[in-house]
Amino acid sequence: MKKTYLFTPGPTQIPHDVTLAEAKSMIHHRTSEFSNIFIKVTEDLKYVFQSKSDEVFTFASSGTGGMEACVVNTLSQGDKAVVVRGGKFGERWAEICEAYGVDVIPIDIEYGKAVKPDLLDYALRKEKEARSVFVTQCETSTGVVHDIEGIAKAVKSHNALLIIDAITGIGVHPLMMDDWGIDIAVAGSQKGCMLPPGLAFVCVAQSAWESIKKARLPKYYWDFKKMRKSLGNKTTPFTPAISLIMAAGKALDMIKKEGIENVWSRHARLAHATREGIKALGLELFAGDASSNVLTAVKSPEGFDINSAIKKLRDESGVTITGGQEELKGKIFRIGHMGYVNEFDIIVAISAVEKCLHENGCKIELGKGVSRVQEVLLSCK
Repeated sequence: MKKTYLFTPGPTQIPHDVTLAEAKSMIHHRTSEFSNIFIKVTEDLKYVFQSKSDEVFTFASSGTGGMEACVVNTLSQGDKAVVVRGGKFGERWAEICEAYGVDVIPIDIEYGKAVKPDLLDYALRKEKEARSVFVTQCETSTGVVHDIEGIAKAVKSHNALLIIDAITGIGVHPLMMDDWGIDIAVAGSQKGCMLPPGLAFVCVAQSAWESIKKARLPKYYWDFKKMRKSLGNKTTPFTPAISLIMAAGKALDMIKKEGIENVWSRHARLAHATREGIKALGLELFAGDASSNVLTAVKSPEGFDINSAIKKLRDESGVTITGGQEELKGKIFRIGHMGYVNEFDIIVAISAVEKCLHENGCKIELGKGVSRVQEVLLSCK
């Protein structure tokens, strides 16, 4: 019998109670029954975003749809936007902007490094006409977390919206929409929110609405003004993903019961244990001190066919980790530890990495990584 374990950067493991909530009988979306569920989910999302905003929109889409919604609702063709590109998903911000004729001012960061907030200040002083700043909180492709609080301080003195891709970071790292002065943040369902893929959540602060009213990029489904009007009537303008929203109600209840600060602390503890286990095996972290609590990116041993080893591990042992993307393919592997994870999941993940390396000819000391993980977890109680 083969059990399966999911340690990818998304989708992530889903609690059984959330799966059961999604499996409930279908209801109609133009009823008070659905409206009550939907509005509670919307209120609970404010807690996750740490915002008192009246507008948290739920789209039936992947996180990328939410990103596109952020672009088309805040800009017009020919506008300038500063974009931090430090990995595949920072680059996605730029690609969406370019698709709509927005003039991208890139801040290119070496893969595995975090952007320094003063680079944002410098870019905005140089490009005074920039209307928006797009940053990724946790760069899934590299395992890096960026200093969003510091970036918010740097952007605050300039006349530009700060728009954050928190798709991976939400529910893992602190994100303080109101306290930090973030104008818009987008999240996705399939990561720290412990849900299947299919929902994008966009939190819009009051400070963003002047720009939204002036934006002239084409939109229909993604229109924030339509979403705002429907939200006032406790519904959505188009057919929502009803079952996923019912599941979201349960997942958000779990987050609230644990407490968001405790959720952040749990992720920090488990990420620290994972990194220590990796280092005990003599492997090197790709992101170093900039490593996020979302996932651990690890440099593949020299001359080691990591992609074949990952496939063998998945096919034979049922444990799924992932390799690198684009230019990092074959150079790193990534262990996801976000969402519905506990200390025993980390022990399984590091044990699987040991097995993967050992069975494919890499000289490591079996049990050394697992032992170090146990030591760290016991010491951090």
